[in-house]
Amino acid sequence: MHQSANRVPAAAGLILAAMLIIGFIDNFVRVIAEDAGLWQFHAVRSAMVLPVLGGLALIFGWPLRARRLWAVLIRSALMATSLLLYFGAVAVLPISTAGAGLFTSPIFVLVFSIGLFGARIGPWRAGAVAIGFAGVLLVLQPGGDAFTPVAIVPVLAGALYAAGSLATRQLCAEESPYCLTWWFFALLLVYGVVGAGVLAATGWGGAPGTASFFGTGWQPFTGQFLTLTVVQAAGSLVAVGFLVRAYQIADPSYASVFEYSFLLFAGIWGYVLWAELPGALAFGGICCILVAGLVIILRGRQVPGPGGGARRGPDCSDRSGASRD
Repeated sequence: MHQSANRVPAAAGLILAAMLIIGFIDNFVRVIAEDAGLWQFHAVRSAMVLPVLGGLALIFGWPLRARRLWAVLIRSALMATSLLLYFGAVAVLPISTAGAGLFTSPIFVLVFSIGLFGARIGPWRAGAVAIGFAGVLLVLQPGGDAFTPVAIVPVLAGALYAAGSLATRQLCAEESPYCLTWWFFALLLVYGVVGAGVLAATGWGGAPGTASFFGTGWQPFTGQFLTLTVVQAAGSLVAVGFLVRAYQIADPSYASVFEYSFLLFAGIWGYVLWAELPGALAFGGICCILVAGLVIILRGRQVPGPGGGARRGPDCSDRSGASRD
């Protein structure tokens, strides 16, 4: 633990770099939505990523075979569905709002842990849950003029991400992060192909601008779509590589705190690229979600283990190396 803790600064640097990259590339999903739909985007991006991951696995000897395939598929389905919802929201919402919804996942992990596993929490984490949900209400502003139903989508993504986090620890603790990352992208490829196929077969698929990002059918490739999708694929691979390395060299319960820098970087890039700033209430809600997540993570690592020693609490989010792929 001491040696791992000594490498927290290096891990923090890697995670900050990963969040800086992700915050940048995710801002261009709305531009991708001008030329193609969600299903086509994920199918093409995954088709770009998987051969690269497979090649790197051969070169470096990374294990991609799942020990328990059924468990990996359950975990991948939860994570992939979460990211489908997140990307669908990013196409129409400010990225700071969509990111805040996704980063409610530690709150949902704690809630699910209480309901499913009887986890016991103290006043700090109970208060954090209350603050976090208050933040969600401030971001969504139900009943107000600023409310839009699509703002619920990234919160649902956060709940599914939380379920995937629990599945990672409960079902996939012995799987390699490379295996989990590979199967995550593989399932996104399946989702993309099937989704685009269903839209084509039913005739429900529309053109960009006339249909939602979810409902846009397969479109002819444009230079803008291919360029930005390549940037997305490359950026995701680099960022995931940074995250994998970060969690190899430092205790995840310490290093994971730095992932919340995504909300800062996403907001900065959103302002630089699109001159977008959240309203006062939404900004207050984002701050509440940030504080709640940090409290849950920091208090979670102090939960006493069976032998009296510290262990990671049940509320720490997934650190498998596929976090926000």
